Amino acid sequence: MGKEEKLSALAAGRDLYDSIRSILLDSRARAHAAVNSAMVLAYWQIGRAIVEDEQEGQKRGAYGKGVLKGVSERLTAEFGKGYSVRNLQQMKRFYDLFPNANALRSHLTWTHYRALLRVENSEAREWYIEEALRNHWSSRQLERQISTLYYERLLASSEKESVVAEAANRLAAMKPEQFIKDPYVLEFIDLKDYPALHESGLEQALIDHLQQFLLELGRGFLGVMFLGA
Repeated sequence: MGKEEKLSALAAGRDLYDSIRSILLDSRARAHAAVNSAMVLAYWQIGRAIVEDEQEGQKRGAYGKGVLKGVSERLTAEFGKGYSVRNLQQMKRFYDLFPNANALRSHLTWTHYRALLRVENSEAREWYIEEALRNHWSSRQLERQISTLYYERLLASSEKESVVAEAANRLAAMKPEQFIKDPYVLEFIDLKDYPALHESGLEQALIDHLQQFLLELGRGFLGVMFLGA
């Protein structure tokens, strides 16, 4: 093969590599989004189930504090530690604060929503949601903004631009969160027992697991999953 032929082959190989790389990156992004949407909706449905069960129990006068504890123990034995009483209570609060499944934002992860559960003011909560989406905040960045009372400081300040600039600078110094390392995601898709996996191995394990995971959810579940995206 002559020099020109080798250069031509290398150029063609680069184009093919770039094309395949783009396909893989796109598929991984869609896989992550699918897992996130499924997890958020599942936890919303769990919250609704708890609320409805409590309401029925109260009508019968038979609902006790030990109900969630018993359910938690059985779920933990079968599905892992992501279903403690505290986590189940958070799912219940999630449903209480976001009763409309169609209004859930597909770009927000469960960790985003967990941070939002701490915000009592509904206007502040909606503001944080819109800002997180507009600025592509990771869950860690959102948690920082909430913990530093960004919304309240902005309302109280007469120099809003300086408050915004300071917040932006502090967020820029934070490292971006890797969605696939989110412990809630790993527990939800049952990859929690692979602590030694490197990032590339973790990504591949997630993708390998995803196909069967989504099939088990069923078409009806997936149809509802992307409402409000």
